[in-house]
Amino acid sequence: MVAPVSIRDVATRAKVSVGTVSNVLNRPEVVAPATRDRVMGAIEELGFVRNDAARQLRSGTPRAIGLVVLDVGNPFFTDVARGVEDTASEAGHAVILCNSDESSQREARHVELLAEQRVHGVLITPVDTDLAAVRRLRDRGMSVVLLDHPTTDPDLCAVAVDDRAGGELAVTHLLAEGYERIVMVNGPSRIHQARQRHDGAVDAVRKAGRDEGVLEELEVPALNVASGQRAAEQLLARSTRPDAVFCANDLLALGVLQVLVRAGVRVPEDIAIVGYDDIDFAAAAAVPLTSVRQPRQLIGRTAAELVIAETMTPAEHEHRHVLFAPELVVRESSRRVQRPRRRGRG
Repeated sequence: MVAPVSIRDVATRAKVSVGTVSNVLNRPEVVAPATRDRVMGAIEELGFVRNDAARQLRSGTPRAIGLVVLDVGNPFFTDVARGVEDTASEAGHAVILCNSDESSQREARHVELLAEQRVHGVLITPVDTDLAAVRRLRDRGMSVVLLDHPTTDPDLCAVAVDDRAGGELAVTHLLAEGYERIVMVNGPSRIHQARQRHDGAVDAVRKAGRDEGVLEELEVPALNVASGQRAAEQLLARSTRPDAVFCANDLLALGVLQVLVRAGVRVPEDIAIVGYDDIDFAAAAAVPLTSVRQPRQLIGRTAAELVIAETMTPAEHEHRHVLFAPELVVRESSRRVQRPRRRGRG
């Protein structure tokens, strides 16, 4: 492997000091034009590339922010990351994307790595509710914004959607459509979003004055398509099947839908389905999915703006808790089929 060209190599070729080369790179106006031209010629001839990351670390002003999400394979987080990256790019920052895969151990490793890289700030969707990873970052003096996770902590910024309201929207809709046996396919209760969406579903049942037995929770190990498929197989094996399924995210819903369609179950005539997030695949599914929509890119943009603002002017920064309202998008997967009435003979 050929060793990279160093600033000392450039100085030797141009017959100047290392300090002069540094001035050409950082303060070219203080170098005589002839000397500056000679140094630039040596840079071009040798193919020197400045180590901007090292320069930033030495100056104490790194221009990168970390982003830690639960599942980078989930299109919801892909869209959130796009919002983060757009805003960071506009501010001259890069984004280091980390995937915790809903594992507190992986989350801890990523947090340690970002701290070692001395990133400007960190946006994180915590795995657990104890926020241990967040505390470790704050203890190191780093700016942190909770992403897709609300908080009452006055010393933290947070950007999220009202997931409890979203869960209530979904089940209120199913009850209004006349469904009587609803199963909520949900992720692990340690995940804040999963717990809040379930609480909202329970709120809907209570506000409708219905018996709590109308709603059942089926917990799965992960919020992905495979878990949705396994949940659907369990539901199909029952002697009494639900007439509606509310899934904690669209990936679960797509997994459920796939298995039901393959088994010849009609959606929504036999079993209705409602998802959460309204990712692009929801509208494009074999049976377009009803889903609770979140402003995905706006969440990312807002969180990035907050962490950059805190890192730039920490003394003046005021912590904010931003909570967006969800929206129910009704499609064919949950809408009761209205059959035309037969006309009597005249």
